[in-house]
Amino acid sequence: MELPGIRGKVAIVTGAGGGIGAGYARGLAAAGARVAVAEIDKEQGDRVAREIRAAGGEAQAVEVDVGSPESTRVMADRVAQAFGGIDFLVNNAAIFGGMKIASYVDVDWDYYTRFMNVNLNGALLCTRACVPFLRRRGGGAIVNQSSTAAWMATGYYSLAKLALNGLTQGLARELGPEKIRVNAIAPGPTDTGALHSVVPDAYIDPMVAG
Repeated sequence: MELPGIRGKVAIVTGAGGGIGAGYARGLAAAGARVAVAEIDKEQGDRVAREIRAAGGEAQAVEVDVGSPESTRVMADRVAQAFGGIDFLVNNAAIFGGMKIASYVDVDWDYYTRFMNVNLNGALLCTRACVPFLRRRGGGAIVNQSSTAAWMATGYYSLAKLALNGLTQGLARELGPEKIRVNAIAPGPTDTGALHSVVPDAYIDPMVAG
């Protein structure tokens, strides 16, 4: 169902090639937004964009590595050129599916720094790339994908989400006066392929039900 506050707006959803991100992209398109499916996996991004168009929505896939300043700037430029501007940004992309399980003291440092660069810095890099275009619209909205894991102290995934909550508060304070709203949402365990890749199947149903 189209919604007046969303109809015709341009939305970028990062990590939208599957799972929750794809759900966000489909939901925004169904509400009337013109959606950029931003994804590092080109094949998956193209697939979701095609599905949205087949359902009557407007969508275009754009490749992006959210951990790269240059890649995020190119993403924002391409979306603005294709759709005429940017109104919404959903910072959903993260390393989760298939992530390595290790303690803080044992995790490979190169892996850890890449993980945090994507899961935390990626939201800031995408925001920095998109804010100039939101300013030209006179405002907009940014939503960061946090998690209930932020309050569970279960390793560096939790740390990234807890830090993302702090980033969200800081950005909201900075950008609010410019009519750019910044919020975070914190879903609990959700039955996606990514969850199945890191949690044994026997635990999935009770986790999701809880």
